Amino acid sequence: MAINPGHNGSVALVVDGKLEYYIEEERLSRNKYDGNPFRGMIHLMDDYHIDELIIGGTGQEDHRLPWTGENSYEALVRKFNPNVKTTTVWNEHHMGHVTAAFYGSGFDTAAAIIIDGSGSRCKLDWNRSEEGIEAYETESIYQCSFPGEFEPVFKRYAENHAPRVIESDREIDGTVTTVKAYEAVSMYLGFGFIEAGKTMGLAPYGKKDSKIPKLFYKDTGRGDKNVFMPQYPAGAWIDTERHDYLKIKIDPSTWHKDPSLLSNTQKNLAWTVQNETQEYVAELIEKAVDITGEKNIVISGGYGLNVIANYYYRERFPELNIYVDPISHDGGTSIGYAKLFANKKIGDDNGEHIKDPLTTLYLGPKYDIRSEDIDDLVDDTMEVTDVTDVDVAQLIKDRNIVSIFQGRSEAGPRALGNRSIVYDPTDPNGKDKVNTVKGREWFRPFAGSIMKEHAKEWFDLRGLDETPYMMYAMEMQPNKIGELPSVTHVDGTCRIQTVSQEQNENYYNLINEFYKLSGVPLLFNTSFNLGGQPLVETIFDAIHTLKSSQLEYLYLPELGKLIKLSNEK
Repeated sequence: MAINPGHNGSVALVVDGKLEYYIEEERLSRNKYDGNPFRGMIHLMDDYHIDELIIGGTGQEDHRLPWTGENSYEALVRKFNPNVKTTTVWNEHHMGHVTAAFYGSGFDTAAAIIIDGSGSRCKLDWNRSEEGIEAYETESIYQCSFPGEFEPVFKRYAENHAPRVIESDREIDGTVTTVKAYEAVSMYLGFGFIEAGKTMGLAPYGKKDSKIPKLFYKDTGRGDKNVFMPQYPAGAWIDTERHDYLKIKIDPSTWHKDPSLLSNTQKNLAWTVQNETQEYVAELIEKAVDITGEKNIVISGGYGLNVIANYYYRERFPELNIYVDPISHDGGTSIGYAKLFANKKIGDDNGEHIKDPLTTLYLGPKYDIRSEDIDDLVDDTMEVTDVTDVDVAQLIKDRNIVSIFQGRSEAGPRALGNRSIVYDPTDPNGKDKVNTVKGREWFRPFAGSIMKEHAKEWFDLRGLDETPYMMYAMEMQPNKIGELPSVTHVDGTCRIQTVSQEQNENYYNLINEFYKLSGVPLLFNTSFNLGGQPLVETIFDAIHTLKSSQLEYLYLPELGKLIKLSNEK
């Protein structure tokens, strides 16, 4: 078992070299971005015997308990099994990202690129002073080989006031880097530094604007000190006093709700940070190829969730085999550490290494839900009926919003049909309707889940055969433009999940029935949660969300049941 105890706290379990389980603490605690994954650990240890605990993180989570001197994670595991071996890897945060991405890719060799806000705090041995320099790792390139060789070939570090120092394979500076720039713009826009996905959603509304200062020094790829003020380890700020055009004139809480109040400054700054950061990361990919000679590239770290940039790389580097870790935020590092130490143990035991590429994100707890359990949870405001996929597809075609609960929950930030809200993608007012129901900002786009065999008819996959983890915002085929207005963003793209019967039979069958009724092999898909809340995890969460929202329908395909909430709630 391995854990990430920082934000996006998570627990992962590898058994005999294979990934069996993953859960983020927020799903169980119901607190967004929750760290300290105690509930996740207990949940896992109730079902599995644990031999070894790996504690990741960045080193900021270290603490000691009275009496025993243990940290709280060691103490918790000991109370379940006193013989558990514990290893901490607090000073190698990027290694967790690297190993998660590399093992998930299935490659034999690759160059790994990590683009992070701030990883472990490291003491560097440059001869600038007797004490050395302390800084946070921000960007890394590793040469990777299966089963377990990971060599850092380039590292960038940053600190708030660090001097600029360069060596052949290392750099340090006191300015902001790629993710920090995105964090600074996100804070400027009123989202909070950890909500960069909202900035990404706003970016396509903007355009090139000569009034916005250049955000990065061209020669270094570092944020301009006249624009950004770093705040390591968390967040960064824009120095609005130096730039009249960037002085905030509109309260973010107003234009978040009213599109008529969105200024050119705000939307164009979002466009600029998206454009400049993806160009810089593309240069980092070129650097990785030059250093390692690899054609296989894996990407992780927080910026890996940037679906616009991920699609851009496929256009710019058609000759490269690029794999983007679908759980590239910090939660995914627990998977990397679990895989790394499992392979090490297999090697130490002279066993045969097992290549275990990521083939599913349905990795949450297994729930055995029976009809009688539903009867115990519903009240007299709800009606439970027997339904088929045909019935539910007709509900969706009639433009009803339907939530879905089934199977194991999805790992990572994307809902993939097990904890989803679905709707008719052809409704021109669908985006506004569902954003209102979920309590989200008006400009945020939605995704689409499409039958895998139809994906290339509708979207330019840029050489991919499938995109099951929703990691790319893809352009529509020219003859399909305008046919999916509720999932098509303002730039004409849609974040796509391809679905096969083997990957998710129940969800595939529902999409297929909608296809038979509408001629469209795709469903509007968004996460089953309300704005600011984690995805639902349990059936209790699902029913509670139904009762506390404007949602009306909850479909349980495994039971063939539909819960309908009375309009008089």
